[in-house]
Amino acid sequence: MTEITAKRPRTKPAEIRREELMDAAQALFLEKGFSAASVDEIVKVADVAKGTFYLHFKTKDDVLLALQARFIEDFRQSLEDALKPFAPDDWDQRFDAWIEAAMRGYFDQVPLHDLVFHESVPIHHRIQHDNPIILQLATLLQDGARKGAWAVKDGRLTATMLFYALHGAVDDTVSNNSKMSRKALVATTLAFCRQAIGLKPSKPPK
Repeated sequence: MTEITAKRPRTKPAEIRREELMDAAQALFLEKGFSAASVDEIVKVADVAKGTFYLHFKTKDDVLLALQARFIEDFRQSLEDALKPFAPDDWDQRFDAWIEAAMRGYFDQVPLHDLVFHESVPIHHRIQHDNPIILQLATLLQDGARKGAWAVKDGRLTATMLFYALHGAVDDTVSNNSKMSRKALVATTLAFCRQAIGLKPSKPPK
């Protein structure tokens, strides 16, 4: 092995390079806005050659689509993880945990959410009918309904309405600089969601 070969850095796996490009793009998009950030800046932040960018993405729009897909999957996984502490038949707790985790997760990522869903309207519309988050909640509602845990006839429709209810609650609070605390908003929204599926209000934590 020559000295030159020994000092040459090992090539990173393609999936890692892709994630690094996405991380760089996400940081720039959040800082400068999608339109203002350039491919040249993305590759500079990611510390790769411009050709490497085009091995993974054709345009900035493709990066944004990838960021949206990553956001959705990360969010879906976080909601799934929120249910793990509870037994499969602990329906009330699982429902509460899902709603609370969804609201807190959205609160914590409003800027990123708005970036990946609002910067490109065509991308946003393409995922509406197969929204994995809504489908996840629909599955929970359908499973619980079969076990008699709550009164839900159409799990998909009910999940859609509940999803947009909690989504709208967070949006309204953020956009209007509401003085309502996050804890109070989560409790209010959870009470609404529980009532919508025929559950009694949950007991406040001691």
